[in-house]
Amino acid sequence: MGSVGYAASFEQFHPTDLLTYARLAEANGFASVMASDHFHPWVPSQGHSAFVWTWMGALGVQTKLRFGTGVTPPGYRYHPAVLAQAAATVEAMFPGRFYLGLGAGEALNEHITGDYWPEAPVRLERLAESIEIIQKLFTGKVVKYRSEHFNVESARIYTMPATPPPIYVATAGPIQSYRTGKMTDGLITVGAADEKLKMLVERFEKGAIEAGKDPAKMPKIIQLKVSLAETDELAIERAVREWPNGGMAFPKGDIRNPEDFEAMAKLVEPKHFRNRVLMTADLDKHRDYVQHFINLGFDEVIVHNVNREQEAFIEAYGKHVIPSLTWA
Repeated sequence: MGSVGYAASFEQFHPTDLLTYARLAEANGFASVMASDHFHPWVPSQGHSAFVWTWMGALGVQTKLRFGTGVTPPGYRYHPAVLAQAAATVEAMFPGRFYLGLGAGEALNEHITGDYWPEAPVRLERLAESIEIIQKLFTGKVVKYRSEHFNVESARIYTMPATPPPIYVATAGPIQSYRTGKMTDGLITVGAADEKLKMLVERFEKGAIEAGKDPAKMPKIIQLKVSLAETDELAIERAVREWPNGGMAFPKGDIRNPEDFEAMAKLVEPKHFRNRVLMTADLDKHRDYVQHFINLGFDEVIVHNVNREQEAFIEAYGKHVIPSLTWA
């Protein structure tokens, strides 16, 4: 049976408040938390961007939820060896509850080290090499590694969990989806047209089968953006004001500063959110929206309410949406 998870948006909320929301989510039937890993918010008005790895330790103590990053880009702010150590520690403390969600990254967060921000194909190369390093370190053996992008010299993780945490990778294209199936343990993606999602899953399954894995046993996670409020008008207004990046239907990976996104936000209108963020007060529409992606074959649906009203969203989903979903 699948599950619904809560998206903890570190760009929008203080980490202490996010712990409160996570506990409330657990009490209302959410089964997991996917926590964003940002150095900057998308726009300055979102106001936050705490260090998610500190927070996950507190989350593990205060709840029984499964949780993971959504997502962490290795190889820029974090050397892959350090990231492997961090992930192994979290899994050792909370066995069976943590997954390492990885992605290729965005200049918004990763340019801060001052290194050259590479083109998209190179970012995917760096991600693949980082995954290889992390997996080698998860064996608990001494690792030496040389590649085009990374070096590791005589590294070993001493505090290892009984079983390494699974690695799930965010993907939006056919090449990365295929690599994800072949190299890792699960798929993360975001809401998109049915045809695109079916293509991503097919490529993921193809890679998994070629690697000798059973894709039916590998998680397929989708994150959906919604805005729930007392009226449709409020749902739309709050989404446009508080999550303007949701209406930016163009590649955002090379934009460096929240202030640049803020300037672009002045051009965003409600029509730009169509088919990107569900904005309605109608809980039946929310239920049907989530159910649609379950019917497409996703095992876990992470829901991000993009406006500030988190408590009302969590309680409404716990009462009206989650109990009425059906899973294959």
